[in-house]
Amino acid sequence: MVVPLFAQETFAGLASESIPIDREKQYQTMAIDWMQQYLRIDTTNPPGNEGKAVAFLKSIFDRENIENQEFEYRPGRGNIWARVPATVANPKRPLILLSHMDVVTSDASQWKYPPFSATINNGVMYGRGAQDMKSEGLAQLMVMVMLKREKVALDRDIIFLATADEEVDDSGTDWMIANRRELLENAEFLITEGGENPLVGGKVKYVGLDVAEKSPFWLHVVATGKPGHGSRPSPDSAPNRLIRALYRIQNYQPEIKVIPVMQEFMRDLAPLQPELLQPKFRDIRRAMKEPAFREMISQDDSLNFLFRDSIAITMLSGSEQTNVIPAQAWANLDVRLLPGEDPTKFLETIRKVVADPNVTVTPMKDNFEVPNASPIHTDLYRSIEEVANHYFPGAPVVPRLSGGYTENQRFRQLGVVSYGFSPFAATEEEGSTEHANNERIRVAEVERGPKVLYDVVVNLAGAK
Repeated sequence: MVVPLFAQETFAGLASESIPIDREKQYQTMAIDWMQQYLRIDTTNPPGNEGKAVAFLKSIFDRENIENQEFEYRPGRGNIWARVPATVANPKRPLILLSHMDVVTSDASQWKYPPFSATINNGVMYGRGAQDMKSEGLAQLMVMVMLKREKVALDRDIIFLATADEEVDDSGTDWMIANRRELLENAEFLITEGGENPLVGGKVKYVGLDVAEKSPFWLHVVATGKPGHGSRPSPDSAPNRLIRALYRIQNYQPEIKVIPVMQEFMRDLAPLQPELLQPKFRDIRRAMKEPAFREMISQDDSLNFLFRDSIAITMLSGSEQTNVIPAQAWANLDVRLLPGEDPTKFLETIRKVVADPNVTVTPMKDNFEVPNASPIHTDLYRSIEEVANHYFPGAPVVPRLSGGYTENQRFRQLGVVSYGFSPFAATEEEGSTEHANNERIRVAEVERGPKVLYDVVVNLAGAK
């Protein structure tokens, strides 16, 4: 049975105990206050400066008498680990609550409010990291404090881990695995960023749980040509060759493929579709044989990238002067490959698409992280289903393929069942501010998110 943190109508008749209203309000106030403090710490990566965030989190753990350790592996950069231990003999394997402290860059001139101000206006909190992912880190912090204060009996350790450098090189997680593996205690489960709970018309449409993800295979494209003065253009200049190569790449469509997780995802979403589409979602492999349906999927930005390898042109460079034709021009491609794809074959295909001996295409990294996945028939998945059913009644919990990289990829290699799960609901507009201007979250979600995650943790790890 779910033991909710707060008495509320959706849990009526199910809760065996609840928190008094005064502590309910106290936790909500703490969540808002700590979220603002956390957002105001500038951990833009590069350079990161996560040490400031570590100090903030450690001060709370120390004050709450929660066991913790900090690890500065480079000047100004580090991780923080904390634990609320099991209270039973022979406990089960731990659950890790994982977040990263760094955030991406921001241009303050393009924001309604300064990106590190944590300004609240009309019930909305603005700040870099409000979506990715200081909000979830805050919810995890609150869960640790609630477990400690409420003296919850646990049948497994709950580990909090906040890492540095996820947005660039992931050196924080790599350092932790290489140097302090014993603190991960052979964990069974892990929750981190990912998933989505799309809010449509004031109601959550579905609860998406990331159980697999594509893998980055970034490519560097370099065109060479004869340099010269800008007043004497040449059709075979490096910039012109690059533009033609990128045009061919842009117009190349990788083959549509239906992997198992997407087959289940579409089947679970079938009841939410218009009547004519329901049978197609239930049997997506068959539906993909229809040209009209394939075209519909290809034109849907929310689905297209989940059925094929994706290519995004993200960086371009040529001359540093307008009147100089450079000898080289280059571009970077953010490529994401589906699970099971061969990066060598994909590279060969792109080189054939470019079809220019004066244009090279090479991987930006020597090592390729093979995409991986976690099973869905687990106690953690069921716990999330049960809790979601009460907070978001009528919204199915569906497995998702993530198009972006998360630290789940690293921990699955250690045998940890790792899910991307968000305790927050967001409209499409709110979700689109991740890595964009005016990143924000509703204050009501800051208040509710920790409740949702707390109930998932207690439902999974509460001593029966």
